[in-house]
Amino acid sequence: MFERIVVGVSKADSAKEAARRAVGLAQKFDAELHLVIAFEGTDTGPQSASRRHAEGTVESIATGFSGKTFTHALPDDPADAILRVASEVNADLIVVGNRGMRGVGRVLGSVPNNIAHKASCSVLIVSTT
Repeated sequence: MFERIVVGVSKADSAKEAARRAVGLAQKFDAELHLVIAFEGTDTGPQSASRRHAEGTVESIATGFSGKTFTHALPDDPADAILRVASEVNADLIVVGNRGMRGVGRVLGSVPNNIAHKASCSVLIVSTT
């Protein structure tokens, strides 16, 4: 059913739960798992502190999955980074946590809200509240 799953990760609890669910789905369907983390900073080069920190975070999450795993640390807005990777790998599913889906965040464009409106594949928004 799913061959390529993209999940947005960070240190936020909702992102950790989304990653846990994405890992379970990837194992169940023997799918590729693409873990995406976005980072900010004026220095985004390969040795920048922001990039190294982001790569460390995404790689620590990837160690919990024994299947085909790919990590992506991008200097971008989180929603844009996730959508870009999903497009590049022709994802079947994007998994994100629901953080920011309530109240004003929905109007202003939270990460899950942006992805739900712009994705060209199925989206699973994991409830963590």
